[in-house]
Amino acid sequence: MTRIIGIDPGSQRTGVGIIDVADDGSLRHVFHGALAVAGEATFPLRLKRIFDELQVIVGTHLPTEASIERVFMARNPDSALKLGQARGAAICALVNQGIVVHEYAASEVKQAVVGGGRADKTQVQHMIGILLSIKGPIQADAADALAIAVTHAHTRSSTERLGIPRTAWRRRR
Repeated sequence: MTRIIGIDPGSQRTGVGIIDVADDGSLRHVFHGALAVAGEATFPLRLKRIFDELQVIVGTHLPTEASIERVFMARNPDSALKLGQARGAAICALVNQGIVVHEYAASEVKQAVVGGGRADKTQVQHMIGILLSIKGPIQADAADALAIAVTHAHTRSSTERLGIPRTAWRRRR
């Protein structure tokens, strides 16, 4: 059994999702939620809260592998920088606990979970509910985090079967 944490970083809300992957590849939902950090007085306090809360979640659920969404270029440079900093706080929280972090582009996640790289958030939420047998609505950031964890589970399974490193078959840009 492997426990994977997925992170959908954000400067206002950071999605967190944890799944278990059995040796036969079956998936089981463990935890999901969104860290709402927008209420902090300053941006550095938001980053600290992301770091601190992820440390608690990791300490509680003990994932052995991590996956996080790669930063995309946003239209607004300031937003992209803030997203990158939130992502950095999350990565530091995971690495600080000795967990190796794997990165996935949003299009890779959508392709793995929905079957198309241009899927919208509602499609991702719907498929995650089906794949992990979650009843009821799932907050969008939490669903994205679970989707990132599922993507890592599928990717690691494929690369293990094929016996090749993930970087060998990724599309070059």
